[in-house]
Amino acid sequence: MSEASVVLGGGCFWCLDAVFREVPGVLSYTSGYAGGARPRPTYEQICSGATGHAEVVRLTYDPARVTLRRLLDIFFTIHDPTTLNRQGNDTGTQYRSVIFCHDAVQRAEIDAYMTDLRARRLWPAPIVTEIADAVPFWPAEDYHQDYFRKNPGQGYCQYVVAPKVLKYRQMQ
Repeated sequence: MSEASVVLGGGCFWCLDAVFREVPGVLSYTSGYAGGARPRPTYEQICSGATGHAEVVRLTYDPARVTLRRLLDIFFTIHDPTTLNRQGNDTGTQYRSVIFCHDAVQRAEIDAYMTDLRARRLWPAPIVTEIADAVPFWPAEDYHQDYFRKNPGQGYCQYVVAPKVLKYRQMQ
């Protein structure tokens, strides 16, 4: 079996983690931090906005079962790619819309996807999603992994995460 991976940031990683856990063909999901200067940052450090990291998920997937294009379609459906350093009430560079590319082939595929997405003008404002080369990925603390499933009654999960999961389910 061939595997591929992609690192996506689109606001709080709890939202992305919860949605992509439901996608057939996604084999593993790790919430974490990428794009900053500090090695092994903590959640408290990245929340300050001073480290430059984004909250992200690293997805490993089987390209024979789910394509990168399908993952990007989901990603751009469940978050707003037009708000700079913000998703809803979550503000700061740690909540930016970003895709970290693993290699030149993946970068070319993502660039082509973005060109097509921009041409379709699905949003009234310009897309601000950052496309960046691979950088060190730091897994988040254990309590952030699979947060939605472990904390379904938590307020943020009910009012922010659950609607994104529902939006994905409605795409089916």
